[in-house]
Formats: sequence, structure tokens, C-alpha cells
Amino acid sequence: MRQHHVLLPVETRGTGFVEITRDVARVVRDSGIATGLLTLLIRHTSAGLTITENADPDVLADLTDRLAVLAPRDPSLYRHGMEGADDMPAHIRTLLTNVQLSIPVLDGRPALGTWQGVFVVEHRARGSRRQVVAHVLGD
Repeated sequence: MRQHHVLLPVETRGTGFVEITRDVARVVRDSGIATGLLTLLIRHTSAGLTITENADPDVLADLTDRLAVLAPRDPSLYRHGMEGADDMPAHIRTLLTNVQLSIPVLDGRPALGTWQGVFVVEHRARGSRRQVVAHVLGD
């Protein structure tokens, strides 16, 4: 059994999705592990990770719109506001989009479906430099 880990920096430009599927596939390929498990963890409380469709950009736009409805940026709705009006809604959205993903590794690749992509989801209005820890375990 072998292990391999990498810290992936991800630049975001504000609220929305940044696809990291190619970066994740490269980490698995570089690990030399053919069969195992890939674990991803985003090291933030106001951004998330998700697997969703990567074929039609309307999917990402619709998801962004729905997250805004579920956790609006109205400061009168929240107690926590010391880091800005968009911080508490970002924490709620992070709960909805995950901070950790587990993806099987088969034949040296993440076992994603045809239309699946791995995304960092930025929940703050301003862009940021995010960090994703990628850990591959297997043979």
C-alpha cells in the first residue's frame, strides 16, 4: 500500500465554480497508484467541494442561483457578521457543498462518470486563493 499527497492551490474569482478535474486526475496519475482511494479536502470554511455536471455551464449558473436563495446575503438574517455580510451565508453554503470528497481510483484514474467534474465552489463575493489537499492511497 502506498500514499501520495499534494496541496493544490486554486484561484477563485468570486462566487461560483472552478473546475479542478484535470488537476485531480494529474495528482492521481503522478501518484502511480492504479487502484485505491482519492480523498480531497478544502481547507476553508467559506468554500466547498462538489462533483457535478461539467458539460453544460447552465448547470453551474443554476446551482449558484439556488445557493443564493438557500443562503441569501442579507446581514439582517445572521448574528455572525464580523468578516463581512457574505461570510455567514458562505458558511451555510459550505455545509451544502461539502469540504471533503472521496473518489475511487480505478486503472490509475479517478472513477468519475462521463459528465462528472470536480469543482471548488467559492461562496464569498471576492476571489481568494484556496487550498485543496489531495491524498491518494492504494496500490
